[in-house]
Amino acid sequence: MGGVKVSTRGDYAARALLSLALHAEEGRSPTSVRDIAERTGLPQPYLEQILLALKGAGLVRSKRGVGGGYVLARRPTDITLGEIVSAVDGPIVAGDFGRPHEDGACDHEGQCVLLGVWADVGDHMRRHLDSFSLADCVSRALGVVPDPGRSPEPPPAAPVAAAAVSPTGPAPSAAPVPPARPPRPGPTGPPRGREAVARRS
Repeated sequence: MGGVKVSTRGDYAARALLSLALHAEEGRSPTSVRDIAERTGLPQPYLEQILLALKGAGLVRSKRGVGGGYVLARRPTDITLGEIVSAVDGPIVAGDFGRPHEDGACDHEGQCVLLGVWADVGDHMRRHLDSFSLADCVSRALGVVPDPGRSPEPPPAAPVAAAAVSPTGPAPSAAPVPPARPPRPGPTGPPRGREAVARRS
């Protein structure tokens, strides 16, 4: 069952531009399609088509001939994932349902309400992708900021504090305190001997 997702073209386009952004500080010389394909593991013929679409959208510039290739047309901070996906896939929508209140979309029972929901889903996805720039992706790829897709590493165990040892040796242990003796019970039987005689007198 299909779902709301970024297409393979959108993923490839983002990976290609991320590669250019990661190597942007290595000089302004263009990067060949072959080098981008080797770095990203993407098929070169398909990558060439995607880069042409990105060029048409004004996201990259190209140079022909020896030493030719592609460079970013704007700074990584000025290119969003939403722009990249839209450049190769068209508008970001939840599906081909149309917009509410257009072309008689509200003439049938329930249709207008659902069209509004589907439109909101597409708008939410577009805003989410637009919240990430290529510079954000570069920071995550370099480990500058945590990657939400990676499980956090458990914190290191706290060191066990060693018991303090006196330089003169261990302190002598205190002598045990003997338990208190219970009180001796008094006489409980009848008086005997002189005690009995004293009582009779």
